[in-house]
Amino acid sequence: MKFVTAEKSSEIFVGLVNEAKTKILPLNKASEKKSGSKEFPETMLECIALGNIFIQKVNDLLDWADSDEDVFLPIESIKLLAPIPRPSKNIFCVGKNYADHAIEMGSKEDIPEHIMVFTKAPTTVIGHKETVLSHHGLTEELDYEGELAVIIGKKGKGIKREEALDYIFGYTIINDITARDLQARHKQFFIGKSLDTTCPMGPWILHSSAVENPNKLNIQTSINGEIRQSSNTENFIFPIEEIISVLSEGMTLEPGDIIATGTPAGVGKGFKPPRFLKKGDVIDITVENIGTLSNQIQD
Repeated sequence: MKFVTAEKSSEIFVGLVNEAKTKILPLNKASEKKSGSKEFPETMLECIALGNIFIQKVNDLLDWADSDEDVFLPIESIKLLAPIPRPSKNIFCVGKNYADHAIEMGSKEDIPEHIMVFTKAPTTVIGHKETVLSHHGLTEELDYEGELAVIIGKKGKGIKREEALDYIFGYTIINDITARDLQARHKQFFIGKSLDTTCPMGPWILHSSAVENPNKLNIQTSINGEIRQSSNTENFIFPIEEIISVLSEGMTLEPGDIIATGTPAGVGKGFKPPRFLKKGDVIDITVENIGTLSNQIQD
């Protein structure tokens, strides 16, 4: 199952992707036609918080909807927003989680022994095919970072590593766009990571039931069709189970929390000379089984 937050005629709704039909099933519109009432919450965050009840309701609706083509919308007729357009808290981000990326940003001595975590502000989030602002005049070193992201599905604290995957609702793609000069100037990551529009997310959330092993997925980033990053999440220094376990040791994780799991080598700053983003550049990030997140840089 792939879940979207979408917009059509100024109406925002949660929907389900039917890739075979290249259509979207708007959950509440379909449930209203089926039973006369809206059976689903209005936002993705509220749907995720319902847990297994939400998935059961979706399955029940699908059994009915498959026989009624009129309830589906052509995917080209809607606008895809970020799956969670406004997260309830900052996005958790894991830094230097691929050894080759740690090395390109410094040396072997920069490979971390313990998980590095920083955050991005909720106001950074935009959706698939939305414009990333260049922030010209504020930064001259805008960079890309293609990442697999985890969406937490249920509340937990002190989560055991062997149980961590059970706390995941699904997976999406994030571009952790970074102003490298601001990052260096402030000696902390937050400002350089939190400019408006610098967290493209999407195009949807792939439910966890469709992913056998999130620590073994191909990931690739291209700029204007040129492949810059190509790796596999099996190269994580800290696998997803460990990330969730460590984050939850003294902090409660909640439904809808987002964790970006780190980026592989090939970022713009890693080239000699560096190859930072410029106006007109198109960034495509593809993660196996999930799809492709695409955005363009503009002023």
